[in-house]
Amino acid sequence: MYFTDRGIEELEKRRGDEDVSLAWLAEQLRTFTDLNPEFEAAIDRLATWLARLDDEED
Repeated sequence: MYFTDRGIEELEKRRGDEDVSLAWLAEQLRTFTDLNPEFEAAIDRLATWLARLDDEED
């Protein structure tokens, strides 16, 4: 398990039953980046990866 998996597991445990829109997620990522500009590159890479998931061929 990677160190970051703890946060992912907490997210799933606390909010895993919720339905959210991608617009809501995008707003949360913007807010997080505004509060933590040092993570801007990582958040941008994550958002780009999520946006392009359908582009990948199986």
